[in-house]
Formats: sequence, C-alpha cells, structure tokens
Amino acid sequence: MDTYSLIVVADETQPVRRFELRKVLLKRAAIGAAVFVLALVGLTVDYVRMRIDNRELAGLRTETIERRAKVAEFEKQLDAVDGRLAKLTELERKIRIIANLPGSAAAGGDEVTAVEPEEKPGGQGGLEEDYNDIPARPDSRLPAIPEGADLPERVSILQQSADYLGVIAESQGESLDKLLVSLEGKHERLASSPSIWPAKGWMTSRYGYRTSPFTGRKQFHAGLDIAGAPGTPVIAPANGKVVFAGKKGPLGNAVIIDHGYGVRTQYGHNKALTVKRGDKVERGEQIATLGNSGRSTGPHLHYVVEVNGKTRNPLDYIFE
Repeated sequence: MDTYSLIVVADETQPVRRFELRKVLLKRAAIGAAVFVLALVGLTVDYVRMRIDNRELAGLRTETIERRAKVAEFEKQLDAVDGRLAKLTELERKIRIIANLPGSAAAGGDEVTAVEPEEKPGGQGGLEEDYNDIPARPDSRLPAIPEGADLPERVSILQQSADYLGVIAESQGESLDKLLVSLEGKHERLASSPSIWPAKGWMTSRYGYRTSPFTGRKQFHAGLDIAGAPGTPVIAPANGKVVFAGKKGPLGNAVIIDHGYGVRTQYGHNKALTVKRGDKVERGEQIATLGNSGRSTGPHLHYVVEVNGKTRNPLDYIFE
C-alpha cells in the first residue's frame, strides 16, 4: 500500500473521520522536519559560538588597548631616561671643560675632543646597525616609531631603544667614575671656574655670528647678552681677582676678573660698579649693577669668557 489511513473519532455524537496519507508525503515531511531540526541545532550552535567569539573578541580588544597604553607609557619612560642621560652627558661635558680635563667638547672652542661612549652600541650584538636603520625621534637619540606600526613592531623598536640606553647608561657610569677620580685635588680650580649666570634676566644674543644691530652686517659676537631691569645685580660667577674696573670704550662701565688658570671673564654696559681693581671676589658676590652704558641698544649685560686669551661660549661654563 502506498498510503496510510488515519481514523479520527471525536465522540459518540460526531461522525468518524478518515484521512488517507500518502507514504511519500510522510517521508518528505519527516525528512523536512529532520533537516529543519538539524538546521535549527546548527544555527543555535553557531549563535552560541558567535556569542563566545564576541565575548573573547571584546576581551582581546580590551587587552590590546591596555597593552597599547602600557607600550605608550613605556615609550614615555624611555624618552625620560634618554633625556636624563643626555643631561648627564652635558653636565659631564661642562665639568670637563671647566676642569680642563680630556674629553671636553666646547661649543665655541677649539682644540677639544668630543665626548663619546667608550663602547659603541654596536658592541651589543649588532645593535648599532639595527638602530641606524630607523630614523630618530625629534629631540631624541632614540628611534622613531613609524605611524601605523602594529603592537609587535612597536615593542620590538622599544626593546631596541631600551638596549641602546642600557649601553649608554653603562658607558656613562664608567665615564663619570673616571671623572670623579680626575676631579680629586681640583677643588681650587673648580671654585675659580665660572659656572653660574652672572645676572638675572633673559638672553637676547648668543655667542657666535649674528647681524649687528648697529651696522646690519654679519658680525661675530664674542659673548652673551643678558637683558634685564636697570640696577639688577651683576655677580661674579667664580672666585677671582678684579684686574679692571672702569670705562672701557664701547663696553661703557666694565669689569674684568682674572680667575686664574688662564680664565678671565668680562662684564660690559654696567650702570654702576661695586668693585675696584685689585679686589678679590668670591662666587656670587656682587660686582656691578646692570645698565646701558657705552654702545648699547638697551639695558643688558655683555658677558664674555676667555681661556688663554681666546673667547669661549659662556654657555659651556654655566651649570644652572
């Protein structure tokens, strides 16, 4: 038989109903129901997996954000360490200059050698070659991280930076240890070496070539110009002896101090002088008041440092 009979009896008052069902249709319905159930189960499983994946993805995103924040903080810390090491290098450079020790590199002087680490970064497994392949960050010796760099690349570059700073720090430590040994017995020389600002104010002209405010031509400026209010105290930046105090041509009221060891400092355009020739002065002692005497465009101090008769960049002798 190709059909099934379905008899439906409701109750005694209702007639008996008979339905003929084809076997083929029943099989198709059963198959369809099974397919539907399987599809429903599959969709349910996929939905559950999708919810789990979304939850995991959300967790990974949070973790990635946290890691990126940590990497950014690490980058800032490396920049800070680099800045501190650079300041230490500059401090050592100035100490070597004023103490007349080898390894100094004056910005405005001659016959000096640059301060360099005794061990190059390349001594650590070819770090120097890898480092030089990456452009440096602005105002930093560390490599710049390319825009759009993914997290692994950023971490790799930061690790490279950390290795580099480790080499620099080790070399800097060894150099400072040697510097301390070299400074033994040099207390008198250090006390006689200019190392502080001679007046409060703001620097209006640096050491080196500039356009003259009087002629409009390029001219070498042999000192620093420090502008300030008239009457501002001018102080001695180191111990020494006043070898000149009086009128000095275009410099107006001027003072010259001999600090010994071939070092002299000069102070021009003062309003008044508070020392005289032959006076011995100590670091921080007032020697004049800032003014506008001589050939000057406004109240300022013209400050010059000479070593063995040659002018030097005064900024190389200022620690503050």
